Amino acid sequence: MKTGEIMEESKDILPFSEVTKFHGHVCPGTAIGYRAGEIAIKELGSSRAEDEELLAIVENDSCSVDAIQVVAGCTLGKGNLIFKDHGKHVYTFINRDSGDALRLSLKKGLDEIGSDFDDLRNKAFSESATPEDKLEFEKEKDRVTKKIMAMPAEEIFKIEQVDIDIPGEARLFSSVRCAKCGELMAEHRARVENGALVCIPCFEDYSRN
Repeated sequence: MKTGEIMEESKDILPFSEVTKFHGHVCPGTAIGYRAGEIAIKELGSSRAEDEELLAIVENDSCSVDAIQVVAGCTLGKGNLIFKDHGKHVYTFINRDSGDALRLSLKKGLDEIGSDFDDLRNKAFSESATPEDKLEFEKEKDRVTKKIMAMPAEEIFKIEQVDIDIPGEARLFSSVRCAKCGELMAEHRARVENGALVCIPCFEDYSRN
């Protein structure tokens, strides 16, 4: 198997090559997201969301989220991808039709999956990095990616069935114009300042000081 080539998965799920095409390169992060989406689809008895029936709540903005968009069909634009900025490799998937929800939390860091990963990454991104250092890191990324793709699900994630309040489906809001900068914004994101509607960047927090 050549560098950058990854084994394909179940015929019922889009191949990993589609994730790579979307994301731009092979990396462990996309493998984590791919496996999360794959597990959710299989465990929740769902399929890649063409609309909003499958919902994903992600707690980081890493490469993994690109893979989840491709595999699970959950996107910000459709409203079935919710981002929480917790910096955690935690992914919760909800089947709106059944009400079932699955929470996946990563068990091992990349330095645990590949014992040399951190050292090779630090060397490759150092000012003194040589072409050989960078090539070695690329090989390690591929090796760790392939390992993640082949690992049993329960070795990668803690997998839990959870009870969760299902977020409502995406709503459409009217646009209003900011009284300061003049740009349009969704009305539900507007702030009131001195009786006028303003956008978040223009809003000045009230202070007693």
